Amino acid sequence: MAPSIDRMVSIMIALLFLCLGAEAVDRSNFKTCDQSSFCKRQRELMPGQSPYRALLDTLELSDSRITLQLINDNNKVRLLLELYRLQGNMTRIKINELKPLKPRYEVPDVLLNDPPTEPMTLVAQDVNSVVLSLGVDEQRVIVNARPFRLDIVEGPKVLLSLNSRGLLAFEHLRLRKDTKHDTDAEDGGGSDNAELADDEDGQTVKEEEDKPGMWEETFKTHSDSKPNGPTSISLDFSFPGVEHLYGIPEHADTLKLKNTDGGEPYRLYNLDVFQYELNNLMALYGAVPVIISHNTERTMGVFWLNAAESWVDISSSTSGKTVFGKMMDFVQGSNEAPQTDVRWISESGIIDVFFMSGPRPNDVFAQYASLTGTQAFPALATLGYHQCRWNYNDQEDVKAVDEGFDEHDIPYDFIWLDIEHTDGKRYFTWDPNKFSQPKEMLQGLMDKRRKMVAIVDPHIKVDSGYSIHNEIRSKGFYVKNKDGGDYEGWCWPGNSGYPDFTNPEMRAWWASKFAYDQYTGSMENLFTWNDMNEPSVFNGPEVTMHKDAMHGNWEHRDVHNIYGIYVQRATAEGQIQRSGGTERPFVLTRAFFAGSQRYGAVWTGDNAAEWGHLKISIPMCLSLGLVGISFCGADVGGFFKHPSTELLVRWYQAGAYQPFFRAHAHLDTPRREPWLFGPDNTALIREAIRQRYTLLPYWYQLFYNAYRTGQPVMRPLWVEYTEDPDTFAIEDEYLLGKDLLVHPVTEEGAKGVTAFLPGKGEVWYDVHTFQKHKGAQNLYIPVTMSSIPVFQRGGSIISRKDRVRRSSACMENDPYTLYVALSPQGTAEGEIYIDDFHTFKFETDKQFIHRRLHFSDNALSSSNLAPDSQFTTASWIEKVVIMGASRPTSVSLTTADGTKTALEFEFDSAASVLTLRKPGVNAGADWTVFLV
Repeated sequence: MAPSIDRMVSIMIALLFLCLGAEAVDRSNFKTCDQSSFCKRQRELMPGQSPYRALLDTLELSDSRITLQLINDNNKVRLLLELYRLQGNMTRIKINELKPLKPRYEVPDVLLNDPPTEPMTLVAQDVNSVVLSLGVDEQRVIVNARPFRLDIVEGPKVLLSLNSRGLLAFEHLRLRKDTKHDTDAEDGGGSDNAELADDEDGQTVKEEEDKPGMWEETFKTHSDSKPNGPTSISLDFSFPGVEHLYGIPEHADTLKLKNTDGGEPYRLYNLDVFQYELNNLMALYGAVPVIISHNTERTMGVFWLNAAESWVDISSSTSGKTVFGKMMDFVQGSNEAPQTDVRWISESGIIDVFFMSGPRPNDVFAQYASLTGTQAFPALATLGYHQCRWNYNDQEDVKAVDEGFDEHDIPYDFIWLDIEHTDGKRYFTWDPNKFSQPKEMLQGLMDKRRKMVAIVDPHIKVDSGYSIHNEIRSKGFYVKNKDGGDYEGWCWPGNSGYPDFTNPEMRAWWASKFAYDQYTGSMENLFTWNDMNEPSVFNGPEVTMHKDAMHGNWEHRDVHNIYGIYVQRATAEGQIQRSGGTERPFVLTRAFFAGSQRYGAVWTGDNAAEWGHLKISIPMCLSLGLVGISFCGADVGGFFKHPSTELLVRWYQAGAYQPFFRAHAHLDTPRREPWLFGPDNTALIREAIRQRYTLLPYWYQLFYNAYRTGQPVMRPLWVEYTEDPDTFAIEDEYLLGKDLLVHPVTEEGAKGVTAFLPGKGEVWYDVHTFQKHKGAQNLYIPVTMSSIPVFQRGGSIISRKDRVRRSSACMENDPYTLYVALSPQGTAEGEIYIDDFHTFKFETDKQFIHRRLHFSDNALSSSNLAPDSQFTTASWIEKVVIMGASRPTSVSLTTADGTKTALEFEFDSAASVLTLRKPGVNAGADWTVFLV
């Protein structure tokens, strides 16, 4: 009987899924700013009418912090401003109520630690302003009293201004008027005017008038009780001299942020949006509240640490059109300087903002990484190709697909199982009929040095026969509804409970479930996919959890955007614990927040098999990389619908050059394993995947550097070419590291593409033909279906492994080929990084090899960048290809012990390519090759 019920539930859920996401997203399921009462209230405020005044006589200065009270002259409510100078050229500003009725939510666990501070000094003070020194490059903070405004300046230039437009608004906690009446009556008091109250100085204060949506709100059939009343916050920032802003993912939109005047703001609210629209500022699955500004002189960042629903307005103008701009005109002698204004609006919490003052892009990346961490260093296998669909039918299907890759000589590392692999959508289980021997299946993959990912979602089937549910309920670990019972909603299993991942005890329990003796059928080559962790609630408001649900003492509205990161964190910690702390985890998440980079990979969600979705995957992943999340990819081929063969091939070619490389498809789409589209297309897809595998050493080195420095793996051109405005809005091509430029073909029927090769005085080499091209030009490139336009920067050295095998693990000890692309000055620089490719020993035991590769004066050398590390490798240098070379008379190799050996070489005079064959030296050794 139970299986029949499960099948009926599955059918009902599938029908609901199809209704929610038939052809495209139903916008009516999701709020606009006007339908979100706090956003509407805040947006009704007009610039230039700030009621806030700084009480300069309350200023207190310690070595690393100032505190200062602000007062709202309309309602006499006082706020407390705290300002910190942080190490690394950053400033932190917090604003909270001075005396809230009860604590307001402050986001925990996102920052690595309490950021270290540095001393500040008081430079000047009068009745109207205060000037503080930040001690870095003549940086000062200027606080003006009436109206309150805070400027961060460097020398004569204003870098950033807070509240210059007067849009600071802080809705204080208050008693509801009808509640206040009841309290007065019980006390025998009462008032002739319930709207009058006394502030702490005895002054009469006029209470603000209640507006619709302050104390309850309805959207469609859903009610939000709002027991704490209005609690929203807002603050504006001005960037003088700036026209280009980036960040605040996730949105299916352009890389450069748009002006929102007269339209919808950008929304940050993690939501399950089926088949999302393109070129739309609607919220999607993740939210990272970081904006990065850039012009030819400076790069800066603003991190708004708030986990509630947020909206961001962006307004671009010339600064001469504003009061603030007039000051800039006077200082800088210009009346046409651009300016961009940003306004953040959040539903609850406090204002907690970090200003990262750069000045270069890599400085901002390092500053943000010091706050929230760097990208987790993934195991090498996770950088290979992943094969997925909803769903592989059974163990025999998995085996057949696995064998299909071998039969067609296509490498892959992971095969994935979606929700149908479970016993009735009960996670941590296997379907007893279709996947009755999971260890046998996993062992078969392990024998070929391959791996599997199985989905584990954070909604738990409410079923008294399901031990996971029973344990969570008995321990009180479910999120509660507003009345104190377990919160329940509909998701894939039917009626589901939602574990409270904000509770550290719940996270520890969840992590324990990944132990091999707890997760029946699991093995060390099984990893995890956390989907639906926005959280998705099919019958909830906006397909998510009610905001008045409770996580301990906090409402869901306070914590919504960090729910997903907690799920991924607990899962990653479980994988680490199951190995005794030795093995690196792999967890893919759909929902994310600032700091998610520490726990694994993300993807762009439920896209569609359309050319537009292929194109938009580039700016979507670039935006994520700029805010720390480098391990990003899109479903190759599109999740919904069925791609044409041309689109599928082009998507494989693009996906092979994006950080996370996975094909995925919806349950109702035809099968699309790479060999199902005829031998010609199979060959094209095979070649794209093989190109990915040859470049795995470079990908691995880039992720190591991302882990160490916070620099994005996949980056916009302007990150490296900071002073070239032609790069600032480019989003159809990108850099991998600083040395590979990729321009995927994303237009249907394309016969050619035009790529911008940056860098005046630089050169770029086509990686396929070795043809050299000058920088600072738009290059038209004829393309066929086999073309993947990729260029290597002159002045770089990239290591590859040209012997492609069935999986990355099979290639671990294979030899390297070094591709040396000479600059016009005849120099080149690169790195090679090697470790065991899967454990933490590179960190705990310093077991790794990190070497500098350098070419100048006709000599190529390898030297040790980490002399205190200890690791040996069986890999050796098989070949060296030097682009832009001249014919030498002889070539010799000198090793560390002084041994000198002549090397064979070939020279292609037409292409100016010199090939050195079999240097035969170990990849971890010191050596020098001399060209004479």
